Parts: sequence; C-alpha cells; structure tokens
Amino acid sequence: MAKGMSKSAFVAHLAEKSGQSKKEVVAFWDLIVTTAYAEAKKGEITLPGLGKLMKKHRAARKGRNPATGAEIQIPAKTVVKFRVAKAAKDSIL
Repeated sequence: MAKGMSKSAFVAHLAEKSGQSKKEVVAFWDLIVTTAYAEAKKGEITLPGLGKLMKKHRAARKGRNPATGAEIQIPAKTVVKFRVAKAAKDSIL
C-alpha cells in the first residue's frame, strides 16, 4: 500500500496549485479544521464532495478483556464519526 501524503506535502501541493504562499495555505487549512471541529461539536458538518463529520453517542455496553476473558463494563461516551461522501467513494473506486 502506498504511503499517504504528509501535511507538509499537502500544503506544498495546494500552494503550488493555488499560487498562494505556504503560510497562507496553512492558515486557511487550520481555519477549515477548527471550523469543522466546532460544527461537529454542535452536531455535524458536511464537507461537500468529501463527507460528513458528526458527533455520535455510543451507549454503555459489556466487553471482554481478551487477555483474561473477564467481562468488563464499557462506559457510554461521545465519539466523532466520519461518513465518506458517495462522490468520494466513486472517484476512488
């Protein structure tokens, strides 16, 4: 499997394609990320063509320690989920 693109390579690519400086691209990317986090904290945010970032409550459940086999109680918690957009799936496959 090919190694993924690093953040610095991603920023360099966007800077080259957009004609902006790397510093401007990093600032814009950080703005997108902080906005996505804030909106996901409220409920969900859709990134058109990419997917949907959402907050989901996971109920408490029973689990099992794989080393000892002992049953444990896993507490309820809130998690972040990402659902990939159909357009993204279709373009990759």
